[in-house]
Amino acid sequence: MTGNTFGRLFRLTTFGESHGPGLGGTVDGCPAGIPLNEDDVQEELDRRKPGGNKASTTRLEPDRIQLFSGVFQGYTTGTPIGFYIENTQARSQDYLPGKDIYRPGHADFTYEAKYGIRDYRGGGRASGRETISRVVGGAIAKKFLSVHNLNIFAYTREIGGIEAELISPENAQNLSYFAPDPSVVEIWQKVIGKARKKGDSVGGLVEIIAQGVPAGLGEPVFDKLDARLAYALMGVGAIKSVEIGAGRESAELYGSRNNDPMSSEGFTQNNSGGVLGGISSGQNIFVRCAVKPIPSILIPQKTLNKRGEEVTHKIEGRHDVCAIPRIVPVLKAMTLLVLADMWLLHYSSKEGSCL
Repeated sequence: MTGNTFGRLFRLTTFGESHGPGLGGTVDGCPAGIPLNEDDVQEELDRRKPGGNKASTTRLEPDRIQLFSGVFQGYTTGTPIGFYIENTQARSQDYLPGKDIYRPGHADFTYEAKYGIRDYRGGGRASGRETISRVVGGAIAKKFLSVHNLNIFAYTREIGGIEAELISPENAQNLSYFAPDPSVVEIWQKVIGKARKKGDSVGGLVEIIAQGVPAGLGEPVFDKLDARLAYALMGVGAIKSVEIGAGRESAELYGSRNNDPMSSEGFTQNNSGGVLGGISSGQNIFVRCAVKPIPSILIPQKTLNKRGEEVTHKIEGRHDVCAIPRIVPVLKAMTLLVLADMWLLHYSSKEGSCL
């Protein structure tokens, strides 16, 4: 199975399944001398782990990070950073009744079509739990980029069709569901509570803003910054679309309205989302991601089994009702990984250190 490494210079390689002993990986290419310890990574993992809201699964994993290499006396050494997170709360028996059934909305059918075998325990590598290693990689990228005063925050714009006002997106990580508007939290809780009561699920929109990104990041023509961002974010299982800047709305605008004018003080608007010609413009990077509803629902659904027989199946086990808010730190992490990689690609070709 290929496709387990992300990045060209700042590289994340991951392993592990939802119901295996644990998950982990390596981050290679992180420069030496970056302050880093387990608490730095744990802070980001704690934002992803279950519990604390009505959308979350009842599988309460502690998700404690262990750094095995690449760090000495609180600083990165320039060698590969190895990490591991143990699975402690797996209940694989929950999946036995459906082990020969292709669950609607899941990767069961496609994994078996590709490999001829699949791990039916929670989806194996296709499980949302796989994303924990991405958060670790993103936390390390965040420490590297913070040296260069890059700041990134992610927040939830919409859940179940209910949109939030952008009152304080920079403080969203301190609110339930990463809400940029405190008044919408109770409304979203009701939407999610209603879906849970029905045995159903809901999706939403997540937005990401990166501040302090210098002009010049991006490697045309096939490694454009916006192309790499879209690739990275679409690689997260529940994401069905990615928009940069005005995104879909730009298709409805005249060019005179969509273009970002410039003055002696800089750009006067940002429909481009901070990327022109695949290269960062120095404006804020703005990305929006559409998150599909969780496919694991308690409502009986029609599908097929491995013998090609039509069956009605009700999914058992412990599942989120909405991928939000747990997916928000994952999308933030993937954005950080792209920016770290693009930073190294850009400055490694310049004179002097990329630090």
